[in-house]
Amino acid sequence: MATINDIADKLGVSKSTVSKGLNNASDVSSEMKRKILETAVELGYVNKRLQKKEQKLCIFIENMECKTPNHFGHDIVLGFKQMAELEGFTVDVVPVTPQFQRETPYGVFMIQQGYMASFVLGFSLLDPWMKEFRSVQIPTVLYDNYIKSNPYMASIGCDSQEGFDLAVKHLVKLGHRKIGLISGPLESYILKARYNAYLNAMAENGLEINEDYIGLGYYVAESTRTYVPKLVEQGITAILFSHDVRAISALTECNDREIRVPRDLSIIGFDDLPMTAYTVPPLTTVRQDRIALGKCGFYAMSCLLNKVPIGSILLRAPLIVRESTGPAPESPDSPAL
Repeated sequence: MATINDIADKLGVSKSTVSKGLNNASDVSSEMKRKILETAVELGYVNKRLQKKEQKLCIFIENMECKTPNHFGHDIVLGFKQMAELEGFTVDVVPVTPQFQRETPYGVFMIQQGYMASFVLGFSLLDPWMKEFRSVQIPTVLYDNYIKSNPYMASIGCDSQEGFDLAVKHLVKLGHRKIGLISGPLESYILKARYNAYLNAMAENGLEINEDYIGLGYYVAESTRTYVPKLVEQGITAILFSHDVRAISALTECNDREIRVPRDLSIIGFDDLPMTAYTVPPLTTVRQDRIALGKCGFYAMSCLLNKVPIGSILLRAPLIVRESTGPAPESPDSPAL
């Protein structure tokens, strides 16, 4: 564990200057504070003075809502807090943006605020902090992301491969042979994982893999408006979606185009959001137990804090069968668009 003396020796300054810089004293220049903080992060320094005042953990959240039970992140945060607060930790939820990440290095923020570890939700592969995570020496748990070769980083999530295997097998039993995928762009670790899970599940079941059966788009409504009719025109009888929100958008698009679900087209989502039981028809989907994910996040963090360098933990991903899937259409003709 690095000390103030280590930082002082590396920078060639006094111990008192380092101490003042770490505590944001007014008589240390901004440039020197920056150098002190950057060196502290590089050496893996921990501000024990702040940590002794209060055992604090942080949940960083981006591109994910968590304020109400209908929000995807709500139960993940709740599950984490249930475990952490029972162990005497204080948990802060800190929304962040790419701009904030560019302006404030991760390690610097953690040292300044006295956080012992963090749980990171909703980040994409393009987020500025993702590069810093490769080498930072702060216990950090990522949801639906993965960093190689850093023993201070752990990853938790649901088993996308298992989820899509179950989904494709379910559709095959119903007679479907042409199954498509609609997803967001492959700029996140989890969307890449689900894309690969789809390809593997199709191959395992001896089904045709065709790039024309796959639609990738940034905007939910726009991509469903584009790809649902395109795939149906090619004879696709079932579509997997990377997230429930896209699947629900597809239900609306099908209704507008008089494509009957599941008679003409079967639809499967991923997440099992609370609203999926009440869509018309109720949505078949792969469930993520979000309370369990939050608890798992704290378990992984506890391992890291106790010097157990775990890698990834994947929860089971059961298929919840509802009314948006049914037998493949008997006629090969596509429905009228």
